[in-house]
Amino acid sequence: MALSMNRNMTRWIIIVASFIIISLILWNTYAFFQNFKAEERSKMQIWSSAQTEFLNSENNPNLDLILEILNSNTSTPVLVVINETGTVGNTNNIDDSEIKDSIAVKKLISKFKAENKPIEVMIDDEVYSTIYYGYSPLLNKLKYYPLALLLIIFLFAAVAYFFYKSSKTADQNKLWTGMAKETAHQIGTPLSSLVGWTEILRSEHVNPDYLIEIEKDISRLQMITDRFSKIGSIPTLAKSDIVKETIDSFEYLKVRSSKLINFKITTPEQPLFVDLNKQLYSWTIENLVKNAIDAMKGKGTLKLAITHDDKLVKITVEDSGKGITKQNYNSIFQPGYTTKRRGWGLGLSLAKRIIEDYHNGKIKVLHSEIGKGTTMQISLKLIS
Repeated sequence: MALSMNRNMTRWIIIVASFIIISLILWNTYAFFQNFKAEERSKMQIWSSAQTEFLNSENNPNLDLILEILNSNTSTPVLVVINETGTVGNTNNIDDSEIKDSIAVKKLISKFKAENKPIEVMIDDEVYSTIYYGYSPLLNKLKYYPLALLLIIFLFAAVAYFFYKSSKTADQNKLWTGMAKETAHQIGTPLSSLVGWTEILRSEHVNPDYLIEIEKDISRLQMITDRFSKIGSIPTLAKSDIVKETIDSFEYLKVRSSKLINFKITTPEQPLFVDLNKQLYSWTIENLVKNAIDAMKGKGTLKLAITHDDKLVKITVEDSGKGITKQNYNSIFQPGYTTKRRGWGLGLSLAKRIIEDYHNGKIKVLHSEIGKGTTMQISLKLIS
């Protein structure tokens, strides 16, 4: 308990520290951007003053210095508009093709006005022209730097999360596999004993009908043991008649269920072949039927039907139970989800894994209505 609390505390410390570091980086980047922007503003004001001096005096002794200042801008895009005519006076660091297009010029002016406040050039106390300027390439890169940083952090967090999730899932799978194999091992000993006792009862001339049912249950236990022992390994699929396998599983459960359940089954007369692991498929039908019986609280109608087209065979299990809300259609297949007071919530999760991961099929809630029942559907590919 203490170890778990320490781990959680460490995780929260790391998360909070990471958040603080990221916030400081973003804030410093923003502050640097604003300082750099202010510096560019200062340079452009000097450039505009040089522009004013250039226009005001033809024989200025500092003309060389003025021209040097005007030519020093090699990065910031500048567009000068003569106010009297509304035409473009001169430009700097802007492609000539954009200046020829009046629509492009208007867009540039709107863009520059959004980025920086225009600077007015005064001659004889009147506004002669207006200087519009945008962000330099370096400032543009700096502007998008926080977004790039956030994207990198997000990707790093996503990779770390998926690594943690997959590692945790792998550990859980190892645990469940170990438990399943140990369960199979533990069942094996009393099962062998039951087989021996059956032989003794046969020699005592016990009613053969009783022995037949006992042997069926022993056979079922052997199949369950085989199921658990194979968890964690890749199951073997073989061409099988799904109609026969479904009927066998259904009839076995029917005999051993409450007499208050009205069992109905509808199947095609001809066999339908699919690639199947008989033990795992039987387990799936068992889980669906038992869930249906639980949903009806041991009383109601349970219908199983098999239909098919040219490509797929579909097995539906319909009950008259309490139903499922639409928002829980996917949740019921998650490990641990259960509405029962007792239960691990693994039945439908196992069924989904058996059908979709091992048989490349689909299992879903076909239809459900609260208070009226639920229909589950399995879809598998037919083979010739």
